[in-house]
Amino acid sequence: MLPKKPSVTIKDIAKRTGYSANTVSHALRDKDDISEATKKKIREIAREMGYVNNALAASLRLGYTNTIAVILGDVSNPHFSIMMKEIEMHARGFGYSSFLLNTNEDEALESAAIKTALQKNVDGIIICPTQKSDRNLEFLRTLNLPFVLIGRRNPIDRYVACNDELGGYLATKALLDAGHRRILLLHAPTYISSSKERLEGYRRAYKEAGIQVPEGLIREVEVTSQDIEDVLSQLDRDGENYTAIFAFSDMLAWNAWSCLLRRGKSVPQDCSLVGFDNIQSRMRFPFDLTSISSHKGKMSVEAVNVLLRQIRGGEDGAGQVVIDTTLAQGCTVAPPQL
Repeated sequence: MLPKKPSVTIKDIAKRTGYSANTVSHALRDKDDISEATKKKIREIAREMGYVNNALAASLRLGYTNTIAVILGDVSNPHFSIMMKEIEMHARGFGYSSFLLNTNEDEALESAAIKTALQKNVDGIIICPTQKSDRNLEFLRTLNLPFVLIGRRNPIDRYVACNDELGGYLATKALLDAGHRRILLLHAPTYISSSKERLEGYRRAYKEAGIQVPEGLIREVEVTSQDIEDVLSQLDRDGENYTAIFAFSDMLAWNAWSCLLRRGKSVPQDCSLVGFDNIQSRMRFPFDLTSISSHKGKMSVEAVNVLLRQIRGGEDGAGQVVIDTTLAQGCTVAPPQL
């Protein structure tokens, strides 16, 4: 094994440049009491010598690390991947680095992710909570650590979420306006706030239209489910017909589309389809899925802003932010066949 190369210290740079260790330290930290010319000279020498700032030592000395943990449910879903990119870019603009922890919508993994973030001595956490129980959020509340929920909410904590009830209403209304009356709702477990609210929007659209809600077409699936085929088969056994589907997410909608194709059905000729998240706003596909836009970029930016206000000890400002959803027209909604 090769011997470890000794680290270059501030004292080494001071000896090389002829400046005091205090001057070198201030220059490397971009303090205002050092001239730009001196800063430039010291930084050039530091680079030549291979100086690397010891972030861990700095964090222990200063009490912060300029890092944010982002805990999300399923990074295989482009919706979350896009959000992570937006969070990382916006946080970087304020001098913060961020790292991602995936929970796969599992409460135990979420608990482990929170503990990992604490071990990393992060300055704050952005989390899309699993919400199966309140245990992990209760734990976070006992800590003196800023955190903000993203995409899901509760009455207690700071959050940035989209208007899920409005999204559920707009999706269902679009299908009702196209002439559909039997709309299959593939929704996530209602302990998830966004799922509960989208169901409320679905019901509101039916009520407003004066049409009875088809209760037999409200079917719960797991957020990460690949079992849409099982749901459709169960509907067949139950004798429940449908002419349109509103899915909890674009990923579930694409899954449902694949199942329909395997059954010899075309979208939208045989069955209309609406998703949620509008991931095609950032990713182009051959066929545009009609979807509800959650404005994930705006949500991500605002979540960083809410968190940084806490970290920096300023005014809380708007600690609970709801961003209105909109319908993104695609090519997957058409009148039902007679």
